[in-house]
Amino acid sequence: MGKNLHTYRKSYEKDNLLQSNVDENPMQQFQNWFFEVKESDGVDEVNAMTLSTLGEDGFPRGRVVLLKKYNENGFYFYTNYTSEKGVSITNHDKVCLSFFWPNMERQIIIKGVAEKTSEEDSTNYFHSRPRGSQLGALVSNQSSPIESREALQQKLDDLEKEYEGKEIPKPENWGGFLVRPTEIEFWQGRPNRLHDRIQYTLEGVDWNIKRLQP
Repeated sequence: MGKNLHTYRKSYEKDNLLQSNVDENPMQQFQNWFFEVKESDGVDEVNAMTLSTLGEDGFPRGRVVLLKKYNENGFYFYTNYTSEKGVSITNHDKVCLSFFWPNMERQIIIKGVAEKTSEEDSTNYFHSRPRGSQLGALVSNQSSPIESREALQQKLDDLEKEYEGKEIPKPENWGGFLVRPTEIEFWQGRPNRLHDRIQYTLEGVDWNIKRLQP
């Protein structure tokens, strides 16, 4: 079984990225690109990002999660702290986030250090979620085996009855992570694979900006 993919090629020609026209603040540059992609209406979930962590088995692992907030401190997402990714981050706090927006031929790659958000922040976000998502966080012992889909559904049915007409409590092992960036690279596809790459590196409290070869 196999297939040669040598002919899968695309010429990137939609835009350019010059050091002279990027913002001095990478978080502002992120916001500029984020809303340009959002307003282009060409991506279903513009806040979908790949989170890469180092697992306890020594292998890196990536999975798509949803960015739920960003500000001058960094990037926020929420998860089960006892899940595979939660344990990985707790033990190895250096992570990578990446966004790929093919309709604009753009990528953003972020290196940073992750930390748990406050209990207040986690609780506020938890109660902003749809009720079904709140119940889902209670139902799932994320990343652990379960015997069947039917068993998972039964757990959900039981919790729906238990909390009917009641506020759903945030699980103690569920909450947010803040990724504080130390390096952010903006990648714009260009013809002939001579892509534009502008990298911001945090040096003390200042960001150093440089162009990288493609």
